[in-house]
Amino acid sequence: MSTLERTYGDGKRPPPVKVLSGQLRAAGIRGAADSGEGYMIRAGRGRSLRVSLVWMQGTVLEVQLDRNTVLLMDETGTFAVQGVNNIPKGKPCLLPGKYVMVMGVVQAVSPEPVIRAVKMADLSEFGALHRQMWKLEVEELQQVLA
Repeated sequence: MSTLERTYGDGKRPPPVKVLSGQLRAAGIRGAADSGEGYMIRAGRGRSLRVSLVWMQGTVLEVQLDRNTVLLMDETGTFAVQGVNNIPKGKPCLLPGKYVMVMGVVQAVSPEPVIRAVKMADLSEFGALHRQMWKLEVEELQQVLA
């Protein structure tokens, strides 16, 4: 049992884990629906990490407000974000080309990751820097947690 699981044994979800869409796409099967158990991802160096609440970043490719969905792309592929119409202050993020962060609950990993958004923020002002640092941030956090 990881430190993260021991710390949050009271049934509450752990804090969001920074992940790449490719890691979710390759994730293992999770426990029962809504159990909070999450998906098993490879966290590098042969280690695994269980995730359910994630923090992701990417560029907005497509906005479908009628379907309450946005399609994002990070350096490892695309992922869909649902529930975007319900995010406070989320609408300014919903333009193609914007670089955004999203925190949310993993709904599916195949054929493409789907996240139900809890929070979104526009990172476009310093998008080039955020994009350049993102993979390093993901790797560093996962090394600490795994």
